[in-house]
Amino acid sequence: MANPFFLITRSFLKLSSFSILLLFLLSFSSFTATEAYDPLDPNGNITIKWDIISWTADGYVAVVTMYNFQQYRHIQAPGWTLGWKWAKKEVIWSMMGGQTTEQGDCSKFKGNIPHCCKRDPTVVDLLPGTPYNQQIANCCKGGVLNSWVQDQATAASSFQVSVGQAGTTNKTVRVPKNFTLKAPGPGYTCGPAKIVKPSRFITPDKRRVTQALMTWNVTCTYSQFLAQKTPTCCVSLSSFYNNTIVPCPQCACGCQNTSQTGSCVDPKAPHLASVVPSSGKNNYAPLVQCTSHMCPVRIHWHVKLNYKEYWRVKVTITNFNYNMNYTQWNLVVQHPNFDNLTQIFSFNYKGLTPYTAINDTAMLWGVKFYNDLLSQAGPLGNVQSELLFRKDQATFTFEKGWAFPRRIYFNGDNCVMPPPDAYPWLPNASSHQVISTLSLLMSLLAAMAFLFGYA
Repeated sequence: MANPFFLITRSFLKLSSFSILLLFLLSFSSFTATEAYDPLDPNGNITIKWDIISWTADGYVAVVTMYNFQQYRHIQAPGWTLGWKWAKKEVIWSMMGGQTTEQGDCSKFKGNIPHCCKRDPTVVDLLPGTPYNQQIANCCKGGVLNSWVQDQATAASSFQVSVGQAGTTNKTVRVPKNFTLKAPGPGYTCGPAKIVKPSRFITPDKRRVTQALMTWNVTCTYSQFLAQKTPTCCVSLSSFYNNTIVPCPQCACGCQNTSQTGSCVDPKAPHLASVVPSSGKNNYAPLVQCTSHMCPVRIHWHVKLNYKEYWRVKVTITNFNYNMNYTQWNLVVQHPNFDNLTQIFSFNYKGLTPYTAINDTAMLWGVKFYNDLLSQAGPLGNVQSELLFRKDQATFTFEKGWAFPRRIYFNGDNCVMPPPDAYPWLPNASSHQVISTLSLLMSLLAAMAFLFGYA
């Protein structure tokens, strides 16, 4: 009987080069699709809830609320942009807490002019300081949404919309389609709207419950592959037991374009002040410092000290982007010793348990009004903290790079790690013993040669 492994191998060798290429492309495409799923936040998403709260003569009034159920991924300035396409010929008569970016062609209307007549409106949040008569609850934050773990109170955003030329009953209303969410750029993919059980609301005195006339939900999920073509952060490593400092991998976020001036900024350039914006102003096109890795952000993990029952790590986050101040930044680190984290200095901490029983993932973020702002590249463009771990004698070791993290996310994006074979390794005691023995033997031979030569 023929060996099955031999038959499979022979069949594979008979494949044409085109077939092998096709198999490779299919495997690559499936790999990309799998990577879009975030294993550290498997249930994270942004849910858009559309609640119809009253009927009007030709349509309805609805409150649209965006909930950020992602544990560590937030939406920073300039904020979210929400779009959709109407199912019929609806118009927006008025809005509170938000506005459309374009009005569209409303020339056929006489008297009252709608707020927006476009078939595919795009809505943005209003800015802080908006007059109170244009606000509703959870609005007017410039489109900024915090992550669910950092602050649930600011992880929602709402606006009110009055829709005309729409149905006036549950049976005649048509849900919008083709929802899009930018935060502020690409990265989110939204599914179709699904009609769900009407939302229920508790009155301020908590003695009465009301409910929406009709509700539908839209779920949007994030993919780093759609958000940007290149990574946005990298990791470097060092330790007290090895003089080697492992830098970020070369060209981790791109390579310097030597043929094009202005692709990065030399921090020692005399004209630095003329190309760098003033502090506090964000320009969302990255302008990074010229480095070998070309990443806007670098995270450095340094194994600092070793005690009898504890060990200490120093974490430093450095901003190389001259055009961005990172507000409400956060860091997610995966390491098996987080189940025995004893103390953390100057950062907030929350353990994440994506695998339920295994506590090996931590979320770190800055203390409010102290270091929750990572300033643009320069002398103040870094934040740092130290972590103290208790040793588990059954698992703890400094060998084979165990003391370094398995993966790190910055603001929800996976950072490029150095290759494992480049990690700082624990010095090999046996090699030192061989060297010392060899040195002793050479010294002895030299002494004997000297004595015999003298004799």
